[in-house]
Amino acid sequence: MKSNITYRLLSLIIVMNMLSCEDFLERHPLTKLSNETFWTNDSEVQMGLAGCYRRLRDEPYFAAQRVDLDALTDNVQYKYTGGLLSISRGEIETTTGDIISDIWGSAYSGISTCNNFLENTDKADMLEKDRRRYKGEARFLRAFFYFELVHYFGDVILYRKNPKTPDESKIAQSPKAEVLAFIHADLDSAISSLPDKRYDDGHAVKGSAMALKTRILLYEERWEEAAAIADSVIQSGTFRLSSNYRDMFISRQTSNREIMFSTQYLNPDDYSDMDIQLILWGSLMPRQELVDAYECTDGLPVTESPLYDTASPYLNRDTRLEMSVMVPGEVWMNPDGSQHMPDPSQTGYFQKKYVDQSRLPISTTTRSDQDYIHLRYADVLLMYAEARNEASGPDQSVYNAVNDVRDRVDMPPLPPDLTKEEMRERIRHERRVELALEGLRYFDLKRWKTAHTVMPAVNDVGGATIVFDNPKHYLWPYQQSELEVNPNLVPNPDYSY
Repeated sequence: MKSNITYRLLSLIIVMNMLSCEDFLERHPLTKLSNETFWTNDSEVQMGLAGCYRRLRDEPYFAAQRVDLDALTDNVQYKYTGGLLSISRGEIETTTGDIISDIWGSAYSGISTCNNFLENTDKADMLEKDRRRYKGEARFLRAFFYFELVHYFGDVILYRKNPKTPDESKIAQSPKAEVLAFIHADLDSAISSLPDKRYDDGHAVKGSAMALKTRILLYEERWEEAAAIADSVIQSGTFRLSSNYRDMFISRQTSNREIMFSTQYLNPDDYSDMDIQLILWGSLMPRQELVDAYECTDGLPVTESPLYDTASPYLNRDTRLEMSVMVPGEVWMNPDGSQHMPDPSQTGYFQKKYVDQSRLPISTTTRSDQDYIHLRYADVLLMYAEARNEASGPDQSVYNAVNDVRDRVDMPPLPPDLTKEEMRERIRHERRVELALEGLRYFDLKRWKTAHTVMPAVNDVGGATIVFDNPKHYLWPYQQSELEVNPNLVPNPDYSY
């Protein structure tokens, strides 16, 4: 009994330390005593790895709240003042805080936890094949967190190991190229050590790391390499498109071969407020620009199709519209026969993707456990198509990849004989509608270097001007609180301090 109580206390110590929210510059996931006494066997190592994954669920923009990022694009209008709405209007400075501070701090929390895991796992008495796999998972997660930082901030502080003292943490940022090289090394290690199987239990697999590496290579415009890795995923046959686009975002994922990595929830202990945010308060309001982007069922845009009827604008449309957006006139019924009435939307639309209608009636006590999907096979197909088209033009494999995604929702294939430039626009359009309301468009607009032309043309329903300055807003500023703590951190260009 005494030994059981001691083990439980140690377990509590490690979990509480791993989930602490101190300043990242002084954050050590475990105390010195715990590190010296904890890492003894496979069970304890698995507990440490669970702490690495826990960082995804406990940090809002690596989990359910990640869908909010579409509010920084032409897809979604954010309802509330401050935060995302201010950023979409170009109000981004070293004192902005909110999501900017959240992503910076959350990413470094995850990195610190992964570093601590990797620095201590070798102490345990366990099977080497399991140790190697667990390390691969931690490296995959560390790469994920570091790429978040690179995407938003460019050059960032690179901690290959956790600093031992606060002074050791006060170092200058490393060039983006150096951080990306470190990320690729982590992902290559993960690819070589993770199991080559479907993703089914929340643990990263080889395909997860390959998909993330493909995404990063696209960011770097390393087209040939990106196409080769994505093609390896496709040829493996491990993953496939789900037959049900709608349910993919609300049902449990253990049997869904499209999902390649996600942040997972499970009621009653692990839950989010996703349904409250989306369909009670209506925080994210799809824009008319997004609704208009969905083609008619003949494959033509609404500006050209004879099937489009202004009196019934939602008929004869790509079915992904109906499965992603709640449109005016659509009525949801509560179990008691009453109508579900979300708070009013300024655009007239509500986000339906990721909403679990089986939870009606939605109230402020609703607990959602829809997993947030970071990587899925449809994205890999579209990433392959983009990379191959950019590398060598629209060959048949490019057509096949895009048409597979369209065929899933009964959309006609792309027209033949497209030029490279025409195919590029088709792929970008397909990414918009296939991945809408998943928080990925902000990433796409920035890597395509089109955000500064797309965003100022958006109709902001609040009457304010949408602002995305080039090049300033392609990077976010280090926040003043971090600059004050670390005098070696040099402010990003175009941001005063």
